[in-house]
Amino acid sequence: MGWTGLSQFGSMTLTPRQARILTAVVEGHHATGRPVGSKAIVDSGTVDASSSTVRYELGRLEALGLLEHPHTSAGRVPTDLGYRTYVDSLMASDRGRAPQRRTAPLVDDPGTRIEEALRETTRRLADATGLLAVITSPRPSGAVIRHVEVLQLQPTMLVVVVITAAGDVARHVVPTNRPVDPGLVDWAGEYLNEQVAGLSIGEHRITGRLQDPELSPAERAMLALLAPAFHELGDDAQELHVGGSARQLAAHGGDVQRVLQLVAMLDERRRLLEALRPIVDRGAPSLLPRGRGGVTVRIGCENAMPELQRLSVVGAAYGVGARPLGMVGLIGPRSMDYGLATRVVHVAAGGLSDLAADLYGG
Repeated sequence: MGWTGLSQFGSMTLTPRQARILTAVVEGHHATGRPVGSKAIVDSGTVDASSSTVRYELGRLEALGLLEHPHTSAGRVPTDLGYRTYVDSLMASDRGRAPQRRTAPLVDDPGTRIEEALRETTRRLADATGLLAVITSPRPSGAVIRHVEVLQLQPTMLVVVVITAAGDVARHVVPTNRPVDPGLVDWAGEYLNEQVAGLSIGEHRITGRLQDPELSPAERAMLALLAPAFHELGDDAQELHVGGSARQLAAHGGDVQRVLQLVAMLDERRRLLEALRPIVDRGAPSLLPRGRGGVTVRIGCENAMPELQRLSVVGAAYGVGARPLGMVGLIGPRSMDYGLATRVVHVAAGGLSDLAADLYGG
């Protein structure tokens, strides 16, 4: 990482030497899993200074809240704020660079269905990093409608079947208070295909297409009955693909108990989906505007979920154009290799976006 001048973080300003020492502590702690002392920094050639000078600078960095002493060790480890400063500088070093090329396909068969691609990408991310890889499937609310069927299961029960451009099938059961005319059911299927094919599930334009004032009262009543199907086939069907294991994470020197809690919690996938949703919605700060654009890093206490507060999450949304469909993420110890993690997440999100453009419409 190139630290060529004063590094600004909030109200703090680091000298180039302090920045290099902070980098040495972050990367040394990642490499060894142990606190990093002045002797190790001097021996590494990171700075041209004596051990006493490095000890002084370590003390200054600790006073700024970037480093801390673990127990009685003479070495230091980064705090959440220290990791945040390092990661922000890592991200900033990519500004102005040309976007990275996608050097390897995510799946070998371009005709692979999206769910197969997600499973394969999850496995490859976990294998490449040794971290826990998590990828959410595209939200049904982002899928382009290819075909609609309205079927009458019973005189007072209808089902709306929505087939997306990706080949996914969503069903919504519609109970009625009284028997429905089969002819009206057939009309509704034809009308819906004319009006909503090519739109996305949950898209606001669907509402307008189903409220044509020129339709008869019976036709408008039928469409009002069926309309919720296009707004409720949403996040309930979103899946979470997980690759990696607690053993892999523990090998990186992470907080083993926290990792075990996280893996045990994966059965409650809805909670983890909720924790990751800000990345999909691009609600978290988007870093790396070019080289690794759209990648978000949340470190330790920046995560709302208790199980994640001694871990870090590196994630990026994938989708079509400005429309996010899901997210690619890595979860691991705060001492992870952030350079590697942000690179592979960026590449994976870009590859899935390319695939989604073919399946969900550009």
